[in-house]
Amino acid sequence: MKLVIAEKPSVAQSIAAVIGATDRKDGYMEGKDFLVSWCVGHLVELASADSYDEKYAKWQYEDLPILPPDWKYVISKGKEKQMKIIGELMKRTEVTQLVAATDAGREGELIFRLVYEKLSCKKPVKRLWISSMEESAIAEGFRNLRNGSDYELLYQSALCRAKADWIVGINATRLFSVLYGQTLNVGRVMSPTLAMMVEREENISAFRTTPFYTVQLDLGGFMVSGEKLQDKKEAEILCNDCDGQNVTIETVEQKEKSEKPPKLYDLTTLQREANRQLGFTAEQTLEYVQNLYEKKLVTYPRTDSRYLTEDMKDTVPAVVETAAGFFSLQNPSVNMKQVIDNSKVSDHHAIIPTMSVKNCDIQSLPYGEQEILRIIALRLVCAVGESCRYAETVITAKCNSSVFSAKGKSILDDGWKSVEKLYLADKKEQTQEEKDAALPHACQGEVFSAKATIKEGKTSPPKHFTDDTLLSAMENANNAMEDAERKGIGTPATRAGILEKLIKTGLAERKGEKKTKYFIPTPKGISLITVLPEAIKSVQLTAEWEEQLKQIERGTLSPKTFLESISYMTKDLVSTYEVIKEANTLFPSKIQSIGQCPRCKGSVIENKKGFCCENRNCGFALWKESKFFTAKKKALTKAIATELLKKGKAILTGCYSEKTGKTYDAVIILDDTGGQYVNFKMEFPAKKGGKK
Repeated sequence: MKLVIAEKPSVAQSIAAVIGATDRKDGYMEGKDFLVSWCVGHLVELASADSYDEKYAKWQYEDLPILPPDWKYVISKGKEKQMKIIGELMKRTEVTQLVAATDAGREGELIFRLVYEKLSCKKPVKRLWISSMEESAIAEGFRNLRNGSDYELLYQSALCRAKADWIVGINATRLFSVLYGQTLNVGRVMSPTLAMMVEREENISAFRTTPFYTVQLDLGGFMVSGEKLQDKKEAEILCNDCDGQNVTIETVEQKEKSEKPPKLYDLTTLQREANRQLGFTAEQTLEYVQNLYEKKLVTYPRTDSRYLTEDMKDTVPAVVETAAGFFSLQNPSVNMKQVIDNSKVSDHHAIIPTMSVKNCDIQSLPYGEQEILRIIALRLVCAVGESCRYAETVITAKCNSSVFSAKGKSILDDGWKSVEKLYLADKKEQTQEEKDAALPHACQGEVFSAKATIKEGKTSPPKHFTDDTLLSAMENANNAMEDAERKGIGTPATRAGILEKLIKTGLAERKGEKKTKYFIPTPKGISLITVLPEAIKSVQLTAEWEEQLKQIERGTLSPKTFLESISYMTKDLVSTYEVIKEANTLFPSKIQSIGQCPRCKGSVIENKKGFCCENRNCGFALWKESKFFTAKKKALTKAIATELLKKGKAILTGCYSEKTGKTYDAVIILDDTGGQYVNFKMEFPAKKGGKK
């Protein structure tokens, strides 16, 4: 009997239906010599720092760096039941083989392998590797199961990524939070991304707009323009000299040009297009396309390829024809050569619709899924279409001794843009070609009378990042040219989460109206980048780390070497970093501190329920409704809390005794062991002539 483990319950159900495991049980399905169970995302994760030593529950500079010699793993909170079910299924004597059916990618491999390792399973593993949830794809995948050992390097790469994020995140977050007295989230990919935002804002702030002036001559049927001039008086003189004068056409050049069809979508280009056209965030797009994948309407979304494989050339034309039906396009052109390239497909091919869209009532889908499915279908039809051919006309003219020019464009054959027109017409929008004006017929030597005007303009600053442009910057961190190797930070699957974490941790905001929203770093985010050293915020260094993870996957770099370099960098950071002077101006506390946190040395502030460390990840708190005080009919006041933090003890008079009903005085001692709750001890002041 085979035990199949999927990543989600919905995926498990689709797989079970194909292989005949239709008998539903608690946490799994059974049938036809198969058991099918599922994870719920990550069932196993790297253990927290305090699992290595209880002292790490407190955030203290003296304990850094924290570098586990032997890594520990724990069952994710709230997922113990499903983990137990899988463990019991693995132990069954009739189960002789496991099938890893988690998502076919780096993270999916990690999800399965951590469960397998945590449960100390030794049974042989096969791997289901598919790019579509269609029944035919699942069935084909089970007929061609691969050896689990073939994906050992993929697993090692995923594990190194998780460990590197743990090392940098735990140590750098604690280091800067402790040194600057408030929670400062630092991440291996998150911080360089924030650094790009801050640099962009600095460039915008430093930009100084300069005006320019262009003299334009209206020749009746079209306009010619001179060069941009910085001097307004010079433009006014030229305008006066040309107004009402004869203008002679010097040259008329017409060239036929073509625009190739766009490439298919990988996840990042889909997220960028959805943000540009529809205003969806990267996270929203990932959610919509993942849902479409699980509904068997599109292929696997977490891909970095924009091409298809040779074995798809006979099946995709039927998908193209179905996709074209979305736009009422009959007999679409299909040129498969331009979308097929085996050398540019690694784990998964580009995202395209599946044949299941043929029976899909698109109107029944949620709005976001409808729109994403439409643009995926549109891109497939465009990508296999013919080039768009157009004529570009350039006219130069002379008035007195000054040269003016005009450029026009007229479509000769829409090619792939014909379907784009249909899509935009449905949205009541125009294509760029429809906006571009064609020039009227003009001959060399022809003379016109000019009406001159001055058009004023000004230079524009760089634009704030959107999801679209920030994803592009993350993908191409080394600024490679189109055909060069791109070295990015993060992966297609993780970038959306990184952007959302920047917002969640208060380091950045999304601002704007309607579809276009911009990323703006908060004052806290700007201050954090100000104090971070280059090693932590360097986009280039992080891109190199991502490249090294790919090398681990290819077997050209050892995991040990990679993690040693991360550990060395972390040790160096802790030992050499010096606090920036006047840091209190960078990280001002909005609430008055009543004392220093005994755990992480941050500030303790008052709120409705108690006196808590401002560093939320620390966990230190003195609760006003603590039973230790309420049982004695005393209140934990601000004055007592301040004294406890300052001296470690405080005098408490008039304490009520539940045993005797009398009152007494005591010295309360702060006895914090770093657990969930702070403990207290009591000492009794000595009576006159007596002992304590």
